[in-house]
Amino acid sequence: MAYVNTARTGGITLSQRFAALRENFVAARAQRKIYTTTLNELEMLSNRDLADLGIARSMIKSIAMEAAYGK
Repeated sequence: MAYVNTARTGGITLSQRFAALRENFVAARAQRKIYTTTLNELEMLSNRDLADLGIARSMIKSIAMEAAYGK
């Protein structure tokens, strides 16, 4: 048994694809900036400040990931 599977782009032009690619890149860059900013700010806090916030130093990366990318 043979069949043909065709994929259609739905009339999306090449320029629209590049625009979507650029939007995705800009969004990913913004998320990365949130991650690095959060990470740097939390790493600059002293152990006492982190303890006041209820954050262990080992949790900093996961907190920054959640802030930038969600769960």
